[in-house]
Amino acid sequence: MALILNIETATTNCSVAISNNGKTIVLKEDNSKNYSHAESLHVFIESVLKEAKVDAKSLDAVAISKGPGSYTGLRIGVSAAKGLCFALDKPLIAVPTLLSLAQQVNASEGVIVSMLDARRMEVYSAIYDANYNEVRKTEAQVLDENAFEDYLNKGKVYFIGSGVEKTKTLIKHPNAIFIDDKFPSASQMGGISDAKYKKSDTEDVAYFEPYYLKDFVVMKPKSK
Repeated sequence: MALILNIETATTNCSVAISNNGKTIVLKEDNSKNYSHAESLHVFIESVLKEAKVDAKSLDAVAISKGPGSYTGLRIGVSAAKGLCFALDKPLIAVPTLLSLAQQVNASEGVIVSMLDARRMEVYSAIYDANYNEVRKTEAQVLDENAFEDYLNKGKVYFIGSGVEKTKTLIKHPNAIFIDDKFPSASQMGGISDAKYKKSDTEDVAYFEPYYLKDFVVMKPKSK
């Protein structure tokens, strides 16, 4: 069984969890609009270790939410994770932020659009099926009323994440289901990080960098 420390700092939610064999056993998080990561992250790490009665040296790995997301948040989280890996001589596991976010949706059909707010009408998004398999890779895009139309015309589309608020002002399709007030959390990272650990799917601690994804693609309206 693998004990993994999972760290999520890609958005306003500063979140830390310990998972045992893929199951979250302790979680500490705070979704502050002021980005509390610099002040809270190391406190949260110490707190979950203490609550789980786990010595840091007993961890099997450290997992970090790799992005996309906030530049500052990602830098803080990755720096902390790498520091722990160096100090404890543990492997580093990178978890796609949008994949762990999508796992907050329990759907039996359709697709899940996992999305984070960027600037103006821009979002970072990825699309997954009901089993969390990637249907469309992560992209940065500018939204319009025709965004995701091909998927909406085929069936239910679940939108989740901080990009939902502005998406629902544009998309009025009957197959669109908007899940409000959800952010990436370390509580969903355990299953993904555990599976990666078992496959030895780890990162080079010295050279690993967050996935910032800065380029945006304009979604052109379809001709009527």
